[in-house]
Amino acid sequence: MVSDFSEESGTFMFENLVSNEVTFQEVIPVLKQKATVRGAYLGVGPEQNFTYIAALRPSVAFIIDIRRQNMIELLIYKAIFEMSIDRADFISRLFSRERPVGVTETTTADALFRAFGQASPDARRFEHNLEGIKDRLVQFHRFPLSIEDQHAIDHVYRALVLGGPEITYAFKSPGDTYVSLMTASDGRGKNWSYLASESNFQLVREMQRRNLIVPLVGDFSGPKVIPAVGRYLREHDATVSAFYTSNVEEYIRSPLGDYSRFCASVATLPVDAASTFIRWTSGTAARTFLSPMSEFIEAFKQGRRLPYEIRDANGRILAEVSCH
Repeated sequence: MVSDFSEESGTFMFENLVSNEVTFQEVIPVLKQKATVRGAYLGVGPEQNFTYIAALRPSVAFIIDIRRQNMIELLIYKAIFEMSIDRADFISRLFSRERPVGVTETTTADALFRAFGQASPDARRFEHNLEGIKDRLVQFHRFPLSIEDQHAIDHVYRALVLGGPEITYAFKSPGDTYVSLMTASDGRGKNWSYLASESNFQLVREMQRRNLIVPLVGDFSGPKVIPAVGRYLREHDATVSAFYTSNVEEYIRSPLGDYSRFCASVATLPVDAASTFIRWTSGTAARTFLSPMSEFIEAFKQGRRLPYEIRDANGRILAEVSCH
């Protein structure tokens, strides 16, 4: 699927090694009430998808990004998930730090990262882990990774190790860190992250071991990747539970994008009344919000404008979208 469903790699202005959307958990309680049980999950970007997957527990997940490097990063994560027995082992491998003494299955995410806070990257551990990642992907899984792909593995894994748990969206620039994202809450006191509990971690790990989290390369307004996922889901009588688009639509609504093609591609996905977009808007009003997919598809078919379900403090609609 990685080879057959994907498009050619495109470019993006940021490397996006980790998410920068600290509000991404706030919609999870409502999303869990809305979502189709055991539906399919679609997403974009790096690790934040694992938290949505842990919360929604889909039957299958496809993560689509225009950057091939994102697919490489997700394959690195796949290898590390598969080789790690628990959360502490996972963090140790992800950042090439020694596993702290005393952490257990019941250790909270906050305490887990405090325990790792004093650890430094280890050069020999880095080389050993990097070799293990490549061996897992190339020798065990037989992914047809090119020399350029393997150089990308070197680059991404080195950045994760050098940045450590304090790595941010733009490596070491100011912003939300990996730790802050893993220890955030939904605004009601509950942390849903995939490292918040051992059960969350093991759910994602098992999906990785069963090849049910599929990273793909593609443009949301491209001709191939979303329709390919749609065909696969229809062939397997699956329905989209949630589609996390982040703020990608802001870019493809620009003069350089082709938003109408994105709309047409989304219309190929099998949805029901519960299928939900998870969107994020950037800027001073940055926040995560939910929108019904079926309403979006119906508006596209009828040629209507559709307001985003996001308003300012005075109740004014902040954005409208038209597929035409």
